[in-house]
Amino acid sequence: MKQKNQLLKTETLETQVLQELIDQAQAAYRQAYVPYSHYPVGAAALFASGVIYGGCNVENASYGLTVCAERNAIFQAVAHGERELKGIAIAVPTDVFPSPCGACRQVIREFAVDCPVILINGKGKTKVTRLKTLLPDAFGPEFMGDL
Repeated sequence: MKQKNQLLKTETLETQVLQELIDQAQAAYRQAYVPYSHYPVGAAALFASGVIYGGCNVENASYGLTVCAERNAIFQAVAHGERELKGIAIAVPTDVFPSPCGACRQVIREFAVDCPVILINGKGKTKVTRLKTLLPDAFGPEFMGDL
């Protein structure tokens, strides 16, 4: 799933873009492959180009090979040449709001110093937070220096 949208210059998301992120994240969880946990998750990641990339979680009988929705969406974007994440939405069908795991937080940080993270529950309610809130004092690419 890809769609072109625009961002406000203030680093906040336009209402239309926010709604598109929510819609695409909700659509993505319906495609999840979750035969073991039965916990579908969808994500929609907006990049600087204005394109939104969707992803869902994909489980594997060898649990360590399972990939989260957030990473799937971001990796799709990277495969298309994207490098600057502007925001991400994460949706689940349950009443409890989702929260990205530690690995996903670190992958988000690889492509954004900070960005909005929109959490959507099964009732369609949203909770907006930021990457810096979820991952304070994060380790990022700039720490690698000139190795």
